[in-house]
Amino acid sequence: MTHGRPLFLAVDLDGGGAHPAADGGFSAVALRQAVHLAEDIGFVLATFDDAPVPPPGAVTARLEAGTRAAFASTVTGRIGLAPVLHTSVTEPFHLATQLASLDHASHGRAAWLVGAASDPAALATVGAAALPEDAHRDEVADVIVTARSLWDSWEDDAVIREVTTGRYLDAARVHHIDFTGATFSVKGPLITPRPPQGQVVVIAPEHLGVDEHADVVLTREPRRSGREQLVFADLEVVLDTPREPAGERLARLDDGVPWTSDRLRHVGSVQALGDLLADLHRSVDGVRLLPAEQAVDLPLLAPLVPETPPGLTLRERLGLPVPVNRYVTA
Repeated sequence: MTHGRPLFLAVDLDGGGAHPAADGGFSAVALRQAVHLAEDIGFVLATFDDAPVPPPGAVTARLEAGTRAAFASTVTGRIGLAPVLHTSVTEPFHLATQLASLDHASHGRAAWLVGAASDPAALATVGAAALPEDAHRDEVADVIVTARSLWDSWEDDAVIREVTTGRYLDAARVHHIDFTGATFSVKGPLITPRPPQGQVVVIAPEHLGVDEHADVVLTREPRRSGREQLVFADLEVVLDTPREPAGERLARLDDGVPWTSDRLRHVGSVQALGDLLADLHRSVDGVRLLPAEQAVDLPLLAPLVPETPPGLTLRERLGLPVPVNRYVTA
């Protein structure tokens, strides 16, 4: 954990906000406005939540998170983009391909927020049965390992574009991965060249128990640790406005749909939030902010966000090295 640099700040841009009573936010226009604002403010990363089935009572349809992130890649140029893709309901090969394509489309700004929905309704979408807790954790780890192997299945210089011979790629630099796990097997190779970052940035929620396979661990309990990975804390935010104190606004929103969560939550002024972020920086490398209402809270966050870290790719901005392709080292 390095504290000689500013605290990394990410923001969740799912729908109209993190509060279940927040309005709208799923149209292309709303997404474009939100991601433009987040990028202009200077957030290093935007996340896009998702679930295999809509939440109870949902009246607004939404495109899946990977598609929304792909759209956002076409209208932004600096901010990292991290959709939630679920290991339990997405074929590992398709998941790795989608993320590699996002990294190419965004010129090296893709991340993957690992999802692992395992409730009966989610598993019913693919006709899968629930696994015991240990087996479920092993499956999540296997999917991450498989994705990483597939991203390496093309060496960096596999595309040669030889006009004289008419060869687009050197087949000797494209590899089968031959992975066999407890619930699936994949031979590969990927159908796209290696991502610009080498490996898409993998963000794993701490409760999944797969920290060792991640680049960033997302925690709900900020604390010092000896992890090699970057650690980001989740923080829900409800801010005072000139017309309405944060507590009153939260009570009004909760009258519609109560907001229950086990995440940290700040309800109050922007200044007090700045003090809290400074305190959190003693324990974590970054914070993912979840604004209650994007239209209200997101603009108010601008004074707290440091200048976007230098670098062309998300890995560079987070200070993460580009992994050497495993087949080159072999």
